Amino acid sequence: MINPPTIGIIGGSGLYEMDELTDRQEQRLTTPFGDPSGPYVIGTLRGKRVAFLARHGGGHRVSPSELNFRANIYGLKALGVEFILSASAVGSLKEEYKPGDIVIPDQFFDRTKGRPSSFFGRGLVGHVGFAHPFCRILSGIAYDNGKKAGATIHRGGTYLCMEGPQFSTLAESKLYRSWGMDIIGMTNLQEAKLAREAEICYTTIALVTDYDCWHPDHDSVTVEMIIATLNKNSATAQHIIAGAVEKLPYERTCECASALKHALITRPDAVPDQIKKDLAPIIGKYIS
Repeated sequence: MINPPTIGIIGGSGLYEMDELTDRQEQRLTTPFGDPSGPYVIGTLRGKRVAFLARHGGGHRVSPSELNFRANIYGLKALGVEFILSASAVGSLKEEYKPGDIVIPDQFFDRTKGRPSSFFGRGLVGHVGFAHPFCRILSGIAYDNGKKAGATIHRGGTYLCMEGPQFSTLAESKLYRSWGMDIIGMTNLQEAKLAREAEICYTTIALVTDYDCWHPDHDSVTVEMIIATLNKNSATAQHIIAGAVEKLPYERTCECASALKHALITRPDAVPDQIKKDLAPIIGKYIS
């Protein structure tokens, strides 16, 4: 591909495309882990080549528990992506994070149930560091552009990733608040883990749609409530992403770019040839 994209955009609920994207072309990929959610839309945004993926597929057909996270991230890596800006709808677990606000979280807490979240296994063992799951440089750029866009935006906080597809019970929502969690969603944790293994910088632009069910005014969260808030925030989210794309550096100096350097434990000569072939875009510079 001429001028491959180095920036990936994953659009979640309410963000199914980027209006500013020009020179569009669709590219379908098949990966060793199956098919991604849909075609990648390759184009130009603010002078840079990007690849956009609708997380839940065209028409929002794939539920959070059914998402093929490995295929989605592998496909972006195979295209040449080095940065991922992810947009996601979330519920708020804090009074100060109001519906319509935006959060750039810096931590995760996992409440999912056995979702595949690693490229490794089947003869290759790798353990990447994940103490700081979001790229600090990319997160800073997203936050700064949110401020410039005039959004009510918050830096930091813990994203609790639940399984779904049902929303929380009242008991769960109250428990998560007592734990000090800040926002709750269903999708971003696996993306972040796989992006780290693929040495891709990753951040989340979390769009607060509701107060989850702990709040007396939001004790019955509905899809209609979420979509109404997302529609209001969609233009702001696109503006933040476009501004971040414009500001991204051409060279990376963060630790994300070398996350696998000391993570692969299996002796190279013991790694099955098929695994070397399947994971070539990810491990090729360390194990050939």
